[in-house]
Amino acid sequence: MAIFLTENSKVVVQGMTGSEGRKHTQRMLRSGTRIVGGTNPRKAGQDVELDGVRLPVVGTVAEAVRELGADVSVVFVPPPATKTAVFEAVDAGIPLLVVITEGVPVHDTAHFHAYAQARGTTRIIGPNCPGLISPGKSNAGIIPADITKGGRIGLVSKSGTLTYQMMHELRDIGFSTCVGIGGDPIIGTTHIDCLAAFEDDPETDAIVMIGEIGGDAEERAAAYIASNVTKPVIGYVAGFTAPEGKTMGHAGAIVSGSSGTAAAKKEALEAAGVRVGRTPSETAALMREVMAAH
Repeated sequence: MAIFLTENSKVVVQGMTGSEGRKHTQRMLRSGTRIVGGTNPRKAGQDVELDGVRLPVVGTVAEAVRELGADVSVVFVPPPATKTAVFEAVDAGIPLLVVITEGVPVHDTAHFHAYAQARGTTRIIGPNCPGLISPGKSNAGIIPADITKGGRIGLVSKSGTLTYQMMHELRDIGFSTCVGIGGDPIIGTTHIDCLAAFEDDPETDAIVMIGEIGGDAEERAAAYIASNVTKPVIGYVAGFTAPEGKTMGHAGAIVSGSSGTAAAKKEALEAAGVRVGRTPSETAALMREVMAAH
């Protein structure tokens, strides 16, 4: 089992013919993802050949759904075009939409998330995220596929690089699915969405949740865990040494007064029964203890 993305997922790449889209489509193919094609209205009818595989280019996501059976789309288009690309995928009824693009205007993100929620058919991951991977099954995005293996840990993270580090730290145990939800102020799929899915997945035994300073997503996740999650959760909050009032890395990582600090998030998580590491390596060690007891 895995959450959201399985070996049966059929992936279309919006922006496959661009340099980034082409490069990461090739990486996804090499990691076993079932890529069915790409979209580009100006190049519809052409093929892109990657590693000896000929991938058709269609004009729209609706055509990819209808003609190629696509049920996942990964978006590699520039920020100004992202809102239109998301609208197109939502209108096509794509069940899972992974928006990799960084630098999407917050107003555009708010608009397309509201649009998707009103229709209720598309789960959006991102924007400004590395995507998600079910190791050994499928990889939708830019996460390296060769740093871990399949296993029984679920991972949800705001940070792309910390996703990779945790995958590598626990590579001998392995993961069911790793989801990089993105660090922008407004995102689609949240910590809570992933926690709920991992709780319901019979092949996920424990969960690593990585947060960071800014906002209150981790505090809300802590309240959810206390009431709804029975599986062990290990946490890490990036930004213990960040100076107050300064945006750090992600657009959402800004602390105002005591609100959104790493210490406050750690306290909320620990109050919900989550063991929180002070470093990624300490967090991995805590998870090793949990898995050894299983």
